[in-house]
Amino acid sequence: MAESFPERITVGDRTVAVRVERRAVKNLNARLRGGTILVSAPLRAPRGWIEESIPEMARVLLRRERRRDLNRDGLALEVARRVAARFEEPPAVDAVEFEAGRTSVWGTYGLRSRTVRLSAALRHMPPGVLEGVVAHELCHSRWRAHGPRFRSLLRSVDPDADWARGFLDGAQWFARNGARIPATDLGPLAAGPGEPSARPP
Repeated sequence: MAESFPERITVGDRTVAVRVERRAVKNLNARLRGGTILVSAPLRAPRGWIEESIPEMARVLLRRERRRDLNRDGLALEVARRVAARFEEPPAVDAVEFEAGRTSVWGTYGLRSRTVRLSAALRHMPPGVLEGVVAHELCHSRWRAHGPRFRSLLRSVDPDADWARGFLDGAQWFARNGARIPATDLGPLAAGPGEPSARPP
């Protein structure tokens, strides 16, 4: 009797086809080709173990594909280079990437790896907000803690840093609470496309 595995799997908002083949391999392997996850499974591997492993493999593959898509145009690196040039001594940066699925912070700077990682949500925000987060992370190349010297450096590199922080705080608040506001009360929060933003001069 032929084995039966799920033919499709949904990860987040993405649904992809799944094809499992038994092969003379030692480990369970998967690759993403187009809209299909191709799984190579060891000949004697338990069916239940294969089926349980597929969702995590799919998550990893789809996250990797999303990261490639997010960074294909080089926007993050371009912004980081522009912001780094504002420093008296530009910080060392080896890589800058947007990451999907980042939920706890807007960005990080790895002191050893000299890598800036940014929340993918920043791609959808005003350019000044993205620059503000990049400036914040690059300031961590000099000061790890958010003390007076850190804040002074940040404001010298990005005079709009406080505005960017306020924007992000407001965006987070609205993401958590906006659904509770009746549509009739949204007012300017429901402004149509092309209407002016509330950014100060």
